[in-house]
Amino acid sequence: MNKIFLALGCSIAIGFCSVSAAAQDYKIGFVNSDRVLREAAPAQAAQQKLEAEFSKRGKELEDIAQRLKNQSDKLEKDGAVMSEAERGKRQREFADADRDFQRKRREYQEDLAQRRNEEVAAVVERANRVIKQIAEQEKYDLILQDAIYFSSKIDITEKVIRALNGSR
Repeated sequence: MNKIFLALGCSIAIGFCSVSAAAQDYKIGFVNSDRVLREAAPAQAAQQKLEAEFSKRGKELEDIAQRLKNQSDKLEKDGAVMSEAERGKRQREFADADRDFQRKRREYQEDLAQRRNEEVAAVVERANRVIKQIAEQEKYDLILQDAIYFSSKIDITEKVIRALNGSR
């Protein structure tokens, strides 16, 4: 029985050695996609585009939030001296305005998230084309993204960023 396990163990060890020897013939690269999305010019341009596109709405929401805070403070301060009917009316007005603000804020966040996803998808698509081009030109067999561990020897992120920025 021990001879069978010994023979099986030797066979497995020989198999690993042959796989290891064969793996040395492959050219493997790694791309840190988070870094590409932070540092590449197209990603930064997309971020600036989104900021420009949504800054006006964001400022409007900030203004509404400040008005609501002022309205709430005034209601709290003056509420004790108001008649019950007046206080109820102002509370309803405040609740309506707050509900409208919450709806606008939710719409803003949804629109921003959708546009951000669109812009990121465009950058990722462009980066993938660049990665494929680098892989074909430099004869890579495999390029990985988002690994738990990678050696700096196989990291081609900088090449991808330079290519996306227009200079190799």
